[in-house]
Amino acid sequence: MSTGPDTPDISDGDRADGPAARAPAAAPPAGLPLSAERLSALRRRTTVVLVVSQVLGGLGIAIGVALAAVLAERVSGSPALSGLAPTATVAGTALLSAPLAALMTSRGRRAGLVAAYLIGALGAGLVVLGAVAENFPLLLAGMAGFGAGASANLQARFAAADLAEPERRGRAISLVVWATTVGAVLGPNVAAPAGRTVSGLGIPAEAGPFLWAAGVFLISAVVVQLLLRPDPLLTARALAPGDHRAEGRSLRAGAATVRASPMARLAVVTAAVSHTAMVGIMSMTPLALSHHGAGIELIGLVISGHIAGMYAFSPVMGWLTDRVGRLAVIGLATGLLSVSALLAGTAGPSHTQVAIGLFLLGLGWSAGVVAASALLTESVPPSARAAAQGLSDLVMNAAAGVGGVMAGLIVAQAGYGSLNLAGALLLLPMAALAVRRAGGRSGGARTDPSG
Repeated sequence: MSTGPDTPDISDGDRADGPAARAPAAAPPAGLPLSAERLSALRRRTTVVLVVSQVLGGLGIAIGVALAAVLAERVSGSPALSGLAPTATVAGTALLSAPLAALMTSRGRRAGLVAAYLIGALGAGLVVLGAVAENFPLLLAGMAGFGAGASANLQARFAAADLAEPERRGRAISLVVWATTVGAVLGPNVAAPAGRTVSGLGIPAEAGPFLWAAGVFLISAVVVQLLLRPDPLLTARALAPGDHRAEGRSLRAGAATVRASPMARLAVVTAAVSHTAMVGIMSMTPLALSHHGAGIELIGLVISGHIAGMYAFSPVMGWLTDRVGRLAVIGLATGLLSVSALLAGTAGPSHTQVAIGLFLLGLGWSAGVVAASALLTESVPPSARAAAQGLSDLVMNAAAGVGGVMAGLIVAQAGYGSLNLAGALLLLPMAALAVRRAGGRSGGARTDPSG
């Protein structure tokens, strides 16, 4: 086996103890001399580390995102510009997806996740400085860097799939997505106390959560750096037979692989549309609620319910993805997102109806992202997976960034109801592609990677 950056750094405790410990027929025959038992233990340890990092990362993201639009309105003085803050976060996530994916393809998941959390911490610090200085461009730059934390949490779902058995891939992805629930639900409710802790420091209360987020991201980086060993992506490559030349791991190669597979294309479109609809509607909901008299605590409660929909039920979506098929769950995502837009868009001053709509919006996002992630992972060869996954996140977050910009403009010109209508119309391409693919195959629990 070759040495260098592509060789997983397996500790002595993970190595076989000579020919007698060689893996049985059920274990991967090539690459690493891991027995089935040790491979199973490696999967469990990797999952535990990813779960811990997701809890922390979800907390850091949710603390800040709850008041991003409100803080932007305060600093800019314009409701029309308030949507640029969450949009800058999504844009930063998109722009950083390519270099982070490139880093992961060459150095592994650990290097990319650590870099993402460190950039997120730096961005959160810039947000605080921008708020104190009342400098809107600096605040937006910080929000863009803050988006790297979201990129880390998104990429972690693919790290969970690196070593997963094909028939359990949806559940492996959904478990790591679910782990974000604890921090993500707690985060918006911590926003108000976090704001009060900085009241004597000359920092606006709306910026206090970002100071906390910076600290949480730093802790996440330390956890991943110290404990995510051996690297799951590098280990998966060493276990898998086939051609693993570096030139097959570029984003260009990933794009070519996605273009060649109809199922991979559907996966990328599903992730992009689900994420764009969710980000556009969610980012403007706090502002719409505040204009109808909701305070910070109520806004935090509504966003907590939304985030619970995104993450808490992801194991159900993963189970459905493995049991009834990727295409069926994509159809479920379309239905949930459509109903959520209808409820939120017609709620008016009813905070309860908005809360229900936002909860269903989270459920629809969960169904779309889990099914799309599993479908994409199995629709491309192992050598191109990291590149294709990075490309998917790039497209997903770039589309959501554009959607976030449009969301602020739509709300300013036509209102929150029109934004939800636009989000529902956005689902049509995803639905059309899913129906077309379903017409060509049954969409069972497993999908032929040949597309």
